[in-house]
Amino acid sequence: MADTQARLEALEIKAAWAEDLLDQLNLALFRQQQCIDQLQAELADLRRQVPEGAAAPRSLRDELPPHY
Repeated sequence: MADTQARLEALEIKAAWAEDLLDQLNLALFRQQQCIDQLQAELADLRRQVPEGAAAPRSLRDELPPHY
C-alpha cells in the first residue's frame, strides 16, 4: 500500500510540473503572437509609406561607390 501511495504522489508531482510548464509555454506563445502581430502591423504601415514605383529593383553595379 505504501508503494502505491508513493507512486501516486510521484505521478501527482509530475502532473503538477507538467501543468505549470504548459502554463509557461502558453504564456510564451501568447507573447510571441503579440509580437508577431505588432511586427506585421508595422510592416503594413511601412509598405503603405513607400510609393509604388520606389521599390523597383536596381543593379548595384550601376551605382558608384561613395568615394568616387
